Amino acid sequence: MEYVVARIGRPHGVRGEVTLELRTDAPGERFAPGAVLRTDPPGRGPLTVESARWHSGTLLVAFAEVADRTAVEALRDTLLMADVDEAAGAEEDAWYPHQLRGLAAVTADGTVLGEVADLITGTAQDLLVVTGTDGREVLVPFVERLVPTVDVAGGRVVLDPPGGLFVELPGDEDGV
Repeated sequence: MEYVVARIGRPHGVRGEVTLELRTDAPGERFAPGAVLRTDPPGRGPLTVESARWHSGTLLVAFAEVADRTAVEALRDTLLMADVDEAAGAEEDAWYPHQLRGLAAVTADGTVLGEVADLITGTAQDLLVVTGTDGREVLVPFVERLVPTVDVAGGRVVLDPPGGLFVELPGDEDGV
């Protein structure tokens, strides 16, 4: 299956390197020299990794198809795609967004809070987007303390949200 593994950020230096906003747990594999990545939009690729290195906690990548800062500036915000074999190397506590979408969001006692609409990948932490039973979108930090159980086969995630996260505030009927 094809997944977004990174988004190209700003250029770094004058030799055509770019910063990447990673969306993969395997950057060493995905961005090894010689790896070919499809792009979204498709007209900007495919791109072949020429080199990759870490600098101050950020992955810097140079692509064979682009030679200088001006050329990589045109790639900013391009999504990099790769085929991922979900069965190979699957981790116990790792899920793809499509596996979570549509799961019921419930409390430990079975109270239905809503449905998982999406997963937002962040640099500090990921967020579950839950459409509550009242139709509001609620962002829940995807950490074990707040999401202790993910049961894909059972069609649910168990949430332990802090008080007030899934209740409408008085006077908020119009979203004001």
